[in-house]
Amino acid sequence: MGLLETIHSPADLKRLPRSRLPDLAREIRERIVGVVSKTGGHLASNLGVVELTIAIHYVFDIPTDKLVWDVGHQSYTHKLLTGRADRFSSLRQFGGLSGFPKITESPCDAFSTGHSSTSISAGLGISCAKRLKNDDSRVIAVIGDGSMTAGLAYEALNQAGAIHKELIVILNDNEMSISPNVGALSSLLSRTFSGKFIQDRRKEFGELLRSLPKIGSDAYSLAKRAEESIKAFVTPGMLFEAFNFEYFGPIKGHRIDQLIDILENIKNLDEPVLLHVATTKGRGYGPAESNPVYFHGVGCFDAETGNRVNCSDLPSYTDVFGQTMVRLAEKDPNIIAVTAAMPEGTGLGPFSEKFPDRFYDVGIAEPHGVTFAAGMATEGYKPVVTIYSTFLQRAYDQIIHDVCLESLPVVFAVDRGGIVGEDGPTHHGLFDLSYLRAIANMVVMAPMDEHEFQRMLVTAVNHPGPVAVRYPRGKVTGENPEKAEKNDQPLAIGKAEVLCSGDDILIIAVGHSVPEAVKARQMLAHKGISATVVNARFVKPLDTELISGLIQKIPRVITVEENVLDGGFGSAVLEAMADTGIAGFRITRIGIKDTFVTHGAKSVLRKHYEVDADAVVRAAEAMCRDLT
Repeated sequence: MGLLETIHSPADLKRLPRSRLPDLAREIRERIVGVVSKTGGHLASNLGVVELTIAIHYVFDIPTDKLVWDVGHQSYTHKLLTGRADRFSSLRQFGGLSGFPKITESPCDAFSTGHSSTSISAGLGISCAKRLKNDDSRVIAVIGDGSMTAGLAYEALNQAGAIHKELIVILNDNEMSISPNVGALSSLLSRTFSGKFIQDRRKEFGELLRSLPKIGSDAYSLAKRAEESIKAFVTPGMLFEAFNFEYFGPIKGHRIDQLIDILENIKNLDEPVLLHVATTKGRGYGPAESNPVYFHGVGCFDAETGNRVNCSDLPSYTDVFGQTMVRLAEKDPNIIAVTAAMPEGTGLGPFSEKFPDRFYDVGIAEPHGVTFAAGMATEGYKPVVTIYSTFLQRAYDQIIHDVCLESLPVVFAVDRGGIVGEDGPTHHGLFDLSYLRAIANMVVMAPMDEHEFQRMLVTAVNHPGPVAVRYPRGKVTGENPEKAEKNDQPLAIGKAEVLCSGDDILIIAVGHSVPEAVKARQMLAHKGISATVVNARFVKPLDTELISGLIQKIPRVITVEENVLDGGFGSAVLEAMADTGIAGFRITRIGIKDTFVTHGAKSVLRKHYEVDADAVVRAAEAMCRDLT
């Protein structure tokens, strides 16, 4: 029996001698690679924190002590050590373990995470709450270096340093070159200077200097400057010291014994502490170490070789976006690409290589990215801001005030719109149609296929105001290649398209839901029900003239969208009909009800939440049955 099989809680881990912990780390890596190769998931980042996670659980008393992960895609080892090893094979599957920390999944998950840069804020809130309850247990926030590009992290550091609450922040430096000064001397100094004896003597010496008559204050300031100069020479901690954090590191993140030593030393310090740990993404698995970007978030692969399995030759919508951006930028030198730490994930890799002077990666700073693009737009450029739907939510204020208020020509390429699959509720893009259509001056559109997608991008970059193009995650349809002849032709703003005609039911769909509506029409035809299917194309402005005319002829209406129903596309149709005074029709809206969608395969989720072709058929049958 392996070591991992004996661990059902952090208490079991603490019973192991330190000498066995490296063996446990190897077992954990093998388990993670084996499971993720079948389920997909975030591999490289999780392999990089195995030793760090073991050390944290070995030193602290989780869940009495609270551990907050940021972004959360580095929590697989944490799950394995906290009673979930027997369910780990269900990772990211419908009904199985989440790929992220989740409060409702385990008492060891102190905070649910999925978006970045939240751990210090949440950890500080938990710490302050504990002090109000006279609870002296510890709070540890683990934040990846990429998440330190977001302003939220610094807002939290600023408050923590100001109110001087006990909080341990562990900076997992696995990619950014925050500091090259990772060596034996720095590691030794940090482990030594973090010890309680040294800390106590340091404070006593400071108090002694301050107590000296007349010269005490000056002597203390001189000593403090000398100390800071030495620390700046051997460590990069001055930034964090400026926030009133005690800084230790960088320390190597794959030496469990050293990690345990320094964590034991800092766990009882009564002030904010930042420990800088240097790790390697993909550690221990050759393919992931050599290509950590690809193995950051990966689908199924062969564990022996690292090669993808079950691959389709069709490109993804993200691939099509990247190719189209290059083609458009070749013709128009004013087109600019902006992304928030996702150049590969958004398909902008080729653009960045071909047009490096017109490509901007702002880091995990979506609000800044939007306002930055607005500034460029005032100078005559055409910025295309490419952000996943779920992350664009973070910049809502900037979209309203900095772009739409003055109707600046900024294009929002909203990737991962709709159900995205196994990453779950923090990553589904199910609110964008609602939150974007509410903003004045904004045009909102969603393509039914890759050909229409390219036409929408052409339309967007030639529109004089703000435009959002919302497209799904996954492979393109690969259908109707003859439509490619029109890929460079813009669409008329606000004009829908009738795809097929029938007299019994009117189905109005938008975006990814259009192919499902067409499939439903074919299924209904076999049941003797004929349907007209409309590809709305635009959520805003809506083609009110076409839709109202059809509703007067076919008063049995179904709207279909992969978005929440509240304020979504179906709501837009209802509002438009109310404004035009159309009455005497019946409508069924198909979309996501008032709930958060869990994780699982996209097809499974669409069926479960009733937004697929079968759901359209059931709605049509019920409508026809009730009227006969």
